[in-house]
Amino acid sequence: MNLPTWREAMDDALYGHGGFFRREQPADHFRTSVHASDQFAGAVGRLAADCGAATVVDVGAGGGELLVALATGDRSLALVGVEVAAAPADLPEQIGWASEVPDDLVDVLVVANEWLDDVPVDVVQVDDDGIARLVEVDPATGNEQLGPLPSLLDRDWLSRWWPIEGGEPGARAEVGRPRDDAWSDLVRRVRRGVLVAVDYCHTLTSRPPHGTLAGYRDGRMVRPVPDGSCDITAHVALDSCAAAGVAAGATATLGTTQREALRVLGVDGSLPDRSISTSDPVAYVTALAASSQAAELLDLAGLGGFGWLVQTVGLDLPPSLRHLVR
Repeated sequence: MNLPTWREAMDDALYGHGGFFRREQPADHFRTSVHASDQFAGAVGRLAADCGAATVVDVGAGGGELLVALATGDRSLALVGVEVAAAPADLPEQIGWASEVPDDLVDVLVVANEWLDDVPVDVVQVDDDGIARLVEVDPATGNEQLGPLPSLLDRDWLSRWWPIEGGEPGARAEVGRPRDDAWSDLVRRVRRGVLVAVDYCHTLTSRPPHGTLAGYRDGRMVRPVPDGSCDITAHVALDSCAAAGVAAGATATLGTTQREALRVLGVDGSLPDRSISTSDPVAYVTALAASSQAAELLDLAGLGGFGWLVQTVGLDLPPSLRHLVR
């Protein structure tokens, strides 16, 4: 039975006619840092100021929540959302909307928050002979079968970034080459600026042995069935994306965690002074709520454990982030 590969099925399910991201509001199905707290937007705004950005481009903008929050904080910033779906109604005039990232960007901060994990990828699985083969999937049921060998380019990528050939039967990997291509394309569109990818991630020393493919619907993890009814996602090999960015012309590179990045950008999860609870209970409750939101953004077991890939073109790293380079 001829079936599509996971990359083909994901692309159609997420971005095809009537696909998930053309039809659904992401906030209805999963919660990102943007939805967790406006403190994330505050940190992005401070980073924009730190790198001298006149424009912030939000790639995979969803419902425009990050940009709306930024618009309330700095009326001078030009803001652009990039998304396959049409612009939400009642966006502030300060926010532009596009289906593709503009070219020749100057003095820009490009933010890709949980975007790369939704760039479709192929899945490979080691068969009983130790050979890594493409996994094909029935879009209607999610049932799988092993197919042919990956392309030579994908085999080269696997050999360098996720060596699986000759491994235990059943071992799986996601071929991250399309994410590398997507990220390097962003880098090439910037003439001077800073790019930040924030995502679920792994590196060469910590690849999961059975992959990370997952589905999300209505706020819950579900079986990944590429029928358009749910988000289909897989964690990102950010180290591979970083190398692709360098090859595309990135000037400087930083890899860190969200916890480290947000802390130097002013997100503080410390509890407020309890003495305020008697002198100004309203202020105390407000500060306690802010502390709770910050703690969620910084939690290494959750959002704080996300990877941050920061690359620049024509600039050094922003001053606030430089000491994070190791």
